[in-house]
Amino acid sequence: MTTREPGSGAGTSRDLRSNAGLASALRPAVLRLARRLRQMRDESMELNTNQLSAMGVLLNHGDLLMGELAAREMVQPPSMTRIVNELERRGLVRRSDNPDDRRQARVTLTDSGRDVLLANRKRRDDWLARRVAELDPGEREILRRAVSILEKVNRA
Repeated sequence: MTTREPGSGAGTSRDLRSNAGLASALRPAVLRLARRLRQMRDESMELNTNQLSAMGVLLNHGDLLMGELAAREMVQPPSMTRIVNELERRGLVRRSDNPDDRRQARVTLTDSGRDVLLANRKRRDDWLARRVAELDPGEREILRRAVSILEKVNRA
């Protein structure tokens, strides 16, 4: 299967049968979708992507030590400290001493933080559900199968 790249010149095409061609077509499509989903967030809170992502990690994994949160987010501890400081200032996370080592802080998502995060997720899910509903049943089935494949690619 050969297809023209969106926005490419008349002679540009990619072979989607090759790994390189598939990767070249998949990358911008995934990036555009991720960008559209980020645009669905509630701008009134003025939370950036890093802050929302850190909150999401806490929602999914529970309380974490600051270093564990930094490692999961793949950022340096000083960067995570800045993120947590701002979230704590807004009342979205709470920091407490680690009973095993008082030099380490444990970070907890507050009820307010949980509500903000879940409202943002719902907004994004609703937008994506409307787009998926516009597809025909066969296309939706392909997406169902693609979910586990994309998760596998993300774990690599």
